[in-house]
Amino acid sequence: MAINYVSSTIETVIHQTPGDEGSLATKPTYEYVQLFSGQSSDGSPRLRQSQVRRPRPFGRAMHTIRSMEQKDVLKALQRDHAAELKLAAKRLKGTARHTEIIPSRTLSELTGHEILLKPENLQVTGSFKIRGAYNKIASLSEEQIARGIVTASAGNHAQGVAYAARERHAKATICMPQITPPLKVDATKAYGADVVLYGDVFDEAAAHAAELASTQGMIYVPPFDDYEVICGQGTIGLEILEDVPNVTDVVVPLGGGGLGAGVALAIKTFKPEVRVIGAIPEGSPAWKNSFAAGRVTEADQVVTSAEGVAVKHPGDLPFALLNEFMDDLVTVTERDINEMILLMLEKHKLVIEAAGAVSLAALEHLNLRSRKFASATGPHVVVPIMSGGNIDTVTMGAVIQKGMIARGRIMNFEVELPDTPGQLVKVAQLLARERANVIALDHDQFKASGHYTNAVSLGVTVETNGPDHIDHILMALKEAGFQPKRIY
Repeated sequence: MAINYVSSTIETVIHQTPGDEGSLATKPTYEYVQLFSGQSSDGSPRLRQSQVRRPRPFGRAMHTIRSMEQKDVLKALQRDHAAELKLAAKRLKGTARHTEIIPSRTLSELTGHEILLKPENLQVTGSFKIRGAYNKIASLSEEQIARGIVTASAGNHAQGVAYAARERHAKATICMPQITPPLKVDATKAYGADVVLYGDVFDEAAAHAAELASTQGMIYVPPFDDYEVICGQGTIGLEILEDVPNVTDVVVPLGGGGLGAGVALAIKTFKPEVRVIGAIPEGSPAWKNSFAAGRVTEADQVVTSAEGVAVKHPGDLPFALLNEFMDDLVTVTERDINEMILLMLEKHKLVIEAAGAVSLAALEHLNLRSRKFASATGPHVVVPIMSGGNIDTVTMGAVIQKGMIARGRIMNFEVELPDTPGQLVKVAQLLARERANVIALDHDQFKASGHYTNAVSLGVTVETNGPDHIDHILMALKEAGFQPKRIY
């Protein structure tokens, strides 16, 4: 089933105003619309051109560093994708790891399909970002390398660029917001990059990186809106096709879109019958809104724990590619994400960050049971991409707790007790009989509502075996004459 908003065979529309070659026009009268209708015999897009009168769909002035010029998008779409993907794989050999597929019996039983994990959390620097960054830097000339590399990032892209620059003997400058955690700053410095802390938010750091690129002639390495970066990420798709020749579906998280566009480009170039499914958190709606509008739009607000995919403005080139090649889009909740982080830790002993769990969280929402793949029936072979594993210990602790709560492994309840000796012991003994492990107690004389003449409020947090166990505990408390109120 194609995306609700656009058909999987829809023509990709690239807007370009005559005379400005893709730059921001102040008084556009009309635009040429390049309509792509499949591929020619040599693999390049077939084009036809028409003139229509319409306003420019979106401007460029607000996105000088993270948006591609329209002419560059058009040029990228006409390149030899098969050759460029193979070249990227050749460049990355010996630098990026060919991460091995991991079968997941747990997720296979949960979904009814064969689930094979692509663990980019085990990649060099802990995420897929090294692939795109290295391919971009490896594509530069010696003269460009000598000018130095600059980018802006507070996350995985920073470490990917720093590592890639070191491998290519290039000087790298990474601009980060001043609020960036010291752990991430130190990790980036450890790869030999110069870190510049600038501004209070990412956009200010990005603007400073753009200024350095402009005034000092440094080469800017975009996090996602760049053809070489996209092809580097696309090597993941090549590896999936090599390792899982019977793959039917690939699930990929969408942030800026570089990973999704690269994987989709590789899959559809070499095995177009395989479905590519994007996954986003419900609090990061930029992709959903952009597909609905038929153009890149900026989300008013992004609220998600998955900071690696928390993007307000998707990339222009990734949008053009995904609008053509992506088959479906799935939205997941924060609860889904937390549960999958915990599941990977418990069942596979793998640490993944929230963004890396988005594709896993989408598995339960895939409507595959009623579908046939090609002429075959039976289970699909689904490969979700776990994009990274860079998560700090404090965040991991919070995520584990949230995940355990979501799965009914931790319960908190309040119960009002008479303020007489032995009442707390009764509750403790009951919980012991029900094999509930007490984690915390809060005994508060001032919180009681007055159910008893002299009463105290007892807050209890227990570790349980799951939802059924919780039901048994609450029932036992009620049968003993208590009136428990479950908080979570």
